[in-house]
Amino acid sequence: MGGITPDINRINDILRKTIDSIESSKEEIVSIVEQARSDVKIAEKELNLINEQVEKITRQVDLLEIEERKSRIYLSRVNKNFNVYSEVDFKEAYDKANKIRIQLLLKREEEKNLIKKRMEQEMRLKSAIDVYNKAIKVWKSVSVVGEYLRGNIDEIINTVDILKKKQSYAIKLIEVQEEEKHKLAMDIHDGPAQSMANLVIKAELCERLVDIDREKFKQEMSNFKSLARAALNDLRKTIFDLRPMSLDDLGLIPTLERYIENFIEYTGINVELKVFGQTCDLDKSIEISIFRIIQEALSNISKHSKATEAKITVEYSSNRLNVNIVDNGIGFDVDKLSETENDKKGISGYGLTNMRERVELLGGNLIIKSTPYKGTKISFYISLSKEEN
Repeated sequence: MGGITPDINRINDILRKTIDSIESSKEEIVSIVEQARSDVKIAEKELNLINEQVEKITRQVDLLEIEERKSRIYLSRVNKNFNVYSEVDFKEAYDKANKIRIQLLLKREEEKNLIKKRMEQEMRLKSAIDVYNKAIKVWKSVSVVGEYLRGNIDEIINTVDILKKKQSYAIKLIEVQEEEKHKLAMDIHDGPAQSMANLVIKAELCERLVDIDREKFKQEMSNFKSLARAALNDLRKTIFDLRPMSLDDLGLIPTLERYIENFIEYTGINVELKVFGQTCDLDKSIEISIFRIIQEALSNISKHSKATEAKITVEYSSNRLNVNIVDNGIGFDVDKLSETENDKKGISGYGLTNMRERVELLGGNLIIKSTPYKGTKISFYISLSKEEN
């Protein structure tokens, strides 16, 4: 699990490098944008120059066309009036008309080439503008991503941290479940299993006495019945600790009341339960978790506190459930106990680590206040959803 869970510092380093890479890319993209802008300007300048050349050659073609029409008209007049004009006049008119015609053909070809060149330059200009627009779009997108990452990096890291904590809580929950299974196995071994072994021994003894000593047999049968009742009580207590059936049938508060009655009977510690606010049905997983937390707290009181009295208050408010558990026992140093928990990874610490993790898994918070010889107070709350309200 540890290899799968991402390290927050590693995530932070990756994000920083990503932002640096984006910033470096931005500089290159800016260079590309500037080059694209320069290419657009050059293409526009060349197109303007070609347009000027086309306009100039078009004017020249227009003038040559006028001259060419005039020369043809004059040549036709000379040709018709051969008796007026000499052969020299005809030759001069013909040469002039032919010269103008050739100049016109050349200028028209030049005009055609310039128009083709202008079309090609217009395509180059359009392509340069497209490149420039795309470069601008990429630059804006990269800038937005960079700004977003830079502005939300703390939130991103916090989200990853939350995911890591949730995974850690899931691992802890499995550890808590395994610890509870181990505890249950020990309780069965020391309780019902031991009682059953004693019952077997008593049964064998009674079997031997039935034909030997009737009075002794009756006495042992009486002891057998007492042992059987004790074994049944131990078994019921174990079943109740494993999963109180009354949680499903009656709910949290009646189950707590029944558990506290049994607790008082077994330990002799007077426990008072007070409930404030309008009770409501909670999700069964939440109810069993709250029950387990209070059960663990009472177990600590009976094993470690040397208390004679304890008080439990459960308050239902509009958006959360508040629980306080106070005893008049010997107390302890919270700071030293926390150090012990850290050193032994929560194996010690009277199960306080398990209690805190259960509360945090339900989106709540647990606070422990204790002073040596002045008792202990455990307070926690569980946030309630609208549906549960």
